[in-house]
Amino acid sequence: MKIIKKESKLCLSCMQVHEVWTVQVEEESTFNQKKVKYLALYEYCNMTEEYIATEEMIIGNDIAMKDAYRKANGLLSSRDIIDVRRKYNISQSDLATLLGWGKKTLTRYETHQVQDMAHNDILVKIGDDPEWFLILLERSREKVSERAFAKYAEAARVLYAREANSYIKKAVLAQYAKEHMPPNAFGNTEPDFNKLVEVINYIASSSVTSLYLVKLIKMIWYSDALNYKRHGKSITGMAYKALPMGAAPIGYDQIVALQGVSYQEVEFADGIGYLFGADQDFVPHLLSDDEKASIDTVVGRFRDASKKAIIKTMHEEEAYKCTEPYCIISFDYAKQLSLS
Repeated sequence: MKIIKKESKLCLSCMQVHEVWTVQVEEESTFNQKKVKYLALYEYCNMTEEYIATEEMIIGNDIAMKDAYRKANGLLSSRDIIDVRRKYNISQSDLATLLGWGKKTLTRYETHQVQDMAHNDILVKIGDDPEWFLILLERSREKVSERAFAKYAEAARVLYAREANSYIKKAVLAQYAKEHMPPNAFGNTEPDFNKLVEVINYIASSSVTSLYLVKLIKMIWYSDALNYKRHGKSITGMAYKALPMGAAPIGYDQIVALQGVSYQEVEFADGIGYLFGADQDFVPHLLSDDEKASIDTVVGRFRDASKKAIIKTMHEEEAYKCTEPYCIISFDYAKQLSLS
């Protein structure tokens, strides 16, 4: 028994006014044929040595017991479900409308009823995927008020922008699963898209001329390879393919969508180019001094190089020459990198 607070009040056990304790007690109950342990709240009378539960405590203890069952079975707790709704600032009835559920379904799930796994999976996806929420919201546009629609849509867009890099990471990691990855494909580093954003901004803030996409991704590879050569690990953890124009990280075409990356679209006769610049609020927080030194060396070598020049230099690297076209480049070859 753990005492939470002491308060002088009318005791519902002995019906006298005295100091009543609010206490927390570990209990065990059986729910859906499964035993669960949970913490329950009671009032305790030290005169009668009895536990008494107010109506509010009875409801709270029931939720605590069912949340313990949910946790044991990999389900969202009642609080988790409330938090999913609060992410979008959406009411119980409107979220139920979007999902095609009964109006009181969310009310029950947030109080006394345990959701089934199918509904649980849907709630998890809603919480993790603002883009899907926006799709469902659009489908239900005529079923919610215009004001509510605008409020929910704005909340989802803010969430999506905040988590954009994690969605891109998931998409790129899915591409990794389809590739034959050689040993040391990641340079002894876990893929880190936040660090990739810092590398891009660091390069862009270093007065690099004509920093279009092809030149940028070559400089990122050189930075990763040089840091591996010097310190035994890459900076970003990206995996690179040997493409006709040189090494390119898997998913390089999604770089422009990374939150925190700034660029301008430039029209050419044969298409659109992406000219990268540093984010106006950029301050490096994740890069170590050693990593910045590696990038500085790469910038010093290629700051004023043309796209053709950096591609030509790339084609002469052992890492490129020893890797089959369109295959993944092992960081083992970084030991023979032309930069030191």
